Amino acid sequence: MYPLYGAVDIRNSSVERGTAIRDDLREQLQLIQQTFKSINGNLHLPLLEELQYKNNRMLKSMHDTLFAEDEVKINEFLDHEIAPTFRHLYDSEEGLKPLLNEYFTKIDKHTGHIYHHRREYEESLREINSVINNFLEKEKDELQRSYPCYFEKYRTDGVEYNIYIGQSIAPERKFDMMYLRNLRLWQLSSMAKIARLTNGLVPSLKLPLHTTQLILAHSNPIAISFRKDERRFDVEGAYNMRYEIMKKRIDKVRIKDTNERLTQPGKIAIVYSYTREAEEYRKYIDFLIDKDILLRDVEMLDLEELQGVSGLKAIRLTVNLGRALPAPSGVENVN
Repeated sequence: MYPLYGAVDIRNSSVERGTAIRDDLREQLQLIQQTFKSINGNLHLPLLEELQYKNNRMLKSMHDTLFAEDEVKINEFLDHEIAPTFRHLYDSEEGLKPLLNEYFTKIDKHTGHIYHHRREYEESLREINSVINNFLEKEKDELQRSYPCYFEKYRTDGVEYNIYIGQSIAPERKFDMMYLRNLRLWQLSSMAKIARLTNGLVPSLKLPLHTTQLILAHSNPIAISFRKDERRFDVEGAYNMRYEIMKKRIDKVRIKDTNERLTQPGKIAIVYSYTREAEEYRKYIDFLIDKDILLRDVEMLDLEELQGVSGLKAIRLTVNLGRALPAPSGVENVN
C-alpha cells in the first residue's frame, strides 16, 4: 500500500485554550471580589474576610501563563468554598438575595463557573472542524471514482487523515502509479482549498483561529493489516514504523537552526525524506502555481533533528488566499 497523510491543525490551539481558561477564571475571581465588597458591612463573619483574602491573593497571583496546578487550586476554591458559602448566604440572608442573584446569573448554572471565553473557543473550533469535515466527506466520495482507496480521518484539535491506495485495496482492478500521482495532486490542491475555506471563516468566528496545513510525503509502499478489534488499518513491521513515528513527530517540528515552526497559517508544508519525493511534488506545485492556487513563494527547508527521525526536509508553500480556488476534486493528472 502507498500511504498519504495530511493534518489540518489549529494554530496555537493549546495556547488559545489556556488563554480562554485563564480569562474565565480571572473574570470569575473579579466577580467574586466585587461581590465580597458589596457584602461588606451587611454581615460580620470573619470567615468571609478570610475567603475574600484568599480570593484576592489568587487574583493577584494570576499571570499570563496559568499552570495546571494553579487551575486546579482555583477550581477547588470555587467549587468547595465559594459555591457553598454563596448558596448558604442566598438561602439564609434575605437582604443579600438581589446581590447574590446577580452573581449567580453571570455564572453557568450547571458548572458554577464563568465559561464564555471557553465557549467562544470551543464554538470557533467546532465551526472550523465542521467545515473541514464536510469538505473531506464530499471529496472522499469523489476520490473513489478514479480508483478505490481507503480513507480515514480523525479529530484532534483539528483534523488528520490517512489514505491508503494500492493493488491490495481493489484486487479485481489493475493498479497504476497514475492513480497515486493523481491522489498526491488532489491532496496538495485540497489542502489549498481547506486553507482558503478556513481563512474565509475567520471574520465570522467568535475567536479568530487560524489553521495550518501539513502533508507527509512517503514514496515507498508499506505493509498494513486490518485490526478487527479497532476496526481500522494499522502499519506492520519495523521499517514501516518509521512512517508512523514521523507522523507523530512532525506536527511541531522547527526549521533547522531556528525557533520557527514549520507549519504556519496560510501555508502548506510538505515534509519529505528523499530528493525524488521533492522532485515529484515540484511538478504539482508548478502546476498549481500556474493555476493561481499557490503563490510563487516556494521555500526549500532543512528541519531539526527529531527523536528517532533524522534528515527530514520540507517544502513550504504559500496559498493564494485572495482568489477563489477551483474545486480540487476530479482526475487531473500531472506527468
